[in-house]
Amino acid sequence: MKITFLGATGTVTGSKYLLEDYTSRILVDCGLFQGLKELRLRNWNPLPIDPASIDKVLLTHAHLDHSGYIPRFVKAGFKGPIHCSDGTLDLCRILLPDSGRIQEEDAARVNRYGYTRHHPALPLYTEKEANRALKQFQPVEFGSAYALNRDLSFSLHRAGHILGASFVRLESSGGTSVLFSGDIGRPNDPVMKEPAKMQDADYLVLESTYGNRKHDSIDPAKEIGDIVRTTIERGGTVVIPSFAVGRAQLILFYIHQLKATGQLPGNLPVFLDSPMAINASELLCRHLSDHRMSRSLCHDVCNVARFTRTVDESKDIFNSYHRMPKIIISASGMATGGRVLHHLKTYLGDRRSTILLVGFQAAGTRGDRLARGEKEIKIHGDMWPVNADVHLLDSMSAHADYTEILGWLENFREPPRKVFIVHGEPEAALGMQSHIQEKFGWETVIPEYLQEEEL
Repeated sequence: MKITFLGATGTVTGSKYLLEDYTSRILVDCGLFQGLKELRLRNWNPLPIDPASIDKVLLTHAHLDHSGYIPRFVKAGFKGPIHCSDGTLDLCRILLPDSGRIQEEDAARVNRYGYTRHHPALPLYTEKEANRALKQFQPVEFGSAYALNRDLSFSLHRAGHILGASFVRLESSGGTSVLFSGDIGRPNDPVMKEPAKMQDADYLVLESTYGNRKHDSIDPAKEIGDIVRTTIERGGTVVIPSFAVGRAQLILFYIHQLKATGQLPGNLPVFLDSPMAINASELLCRHLSDHRMSRSLCHDVCNVARFTRTVDESKDIFNSYHRMPKIIISASGMATGGRVLHHLKTYLGDRRSTILLVGFQAAGTRGDRLARGEKEIKIHGDMWPVNADVHLLDSMSAHADYTEILGWLENFREPPRKVFIVHGEPEAALGMQSHIQEKFGWETVIPEYLQEEEL
């Protein structure tokens, strides 16, 4: 077999891995590049492989940096099945059309106001194209082996992280196995179940998002409660850019806890202003086996916020609640697009308010620039001053940190022949490599973009 690294090298985005044997070409993950312009431009460039030559796609989970290129891939000629878990399919039914819709809206906006060098600006793909791609999805069960061809099979195993997130394990008839970690969840996440304990793989493709960092041990609920109370006492609004899938639901869980225990006022308005996050939240009650919450707790957590689905409902947050202290949770999590940009334009300049970043911020994103303390942020072609407080909570991450990844690796009965470290900024990948070599002495490789390796 041969593996080619088509993404998530030197960055946490654009996950794509081509696995080839004598009879098949399999793509594991098909994600969007995000963040720096030079990375985003890769989404528009022709792929170094012909999509029509790929037999199947295997998907670890639904986050757009792992799934968001699928509609473009199908549009370019891929006609095969896309295998994933039930939870991942349900989330992709939300995420992919929404991604297409946002891209269409962004293209229309820049064409209307003229802040683009492209005439006309076009979406990478449309909502209709995303819905067409969903017809090729074929979900499979966790823990069962499925044949890809006469010599190669695959299985999915629970990875925690978000609903449906999976480790993808492939095995040849000769016994050679390759394990793709996707994104590894945290063992003590209060909502998601812990990752499956994988025990063997000849080759491991391992994420390193937090490969050089250890999460804060501070209780996220306490941090959120302290920040929100401080903000509302001075009459401000807390704006939380949030990933619609996973993070938004965890934030609702903590806010429910804080209100239920009297640490936040029960009448404090909370808005979940993201149709995608709303739909993802409602899926919690359909996939009870993926997480730790009971059905009744799922309903209580969802009911802690007012769901604003329509544009008019979103605008009403400003019109009816502008001068009131409140919490607004809105996508996207790195402030790269979506409704949160409108809320940022409203509250970035307000000294009473707080922008609360609750997850990893990729280099070059607005969230990253806010976290770094920049005093002006460009949104929709204009520069907006940053007067609001900005806080970054590392304790909210749905990714395992390097100590948790090392704990997961301890379950391996034998060392992999080689560990490929991907899905991390350069410093994080180097950190993960150093930690693995120090603790286990395993052979590790940090692949470069388009690097090929014989397995």
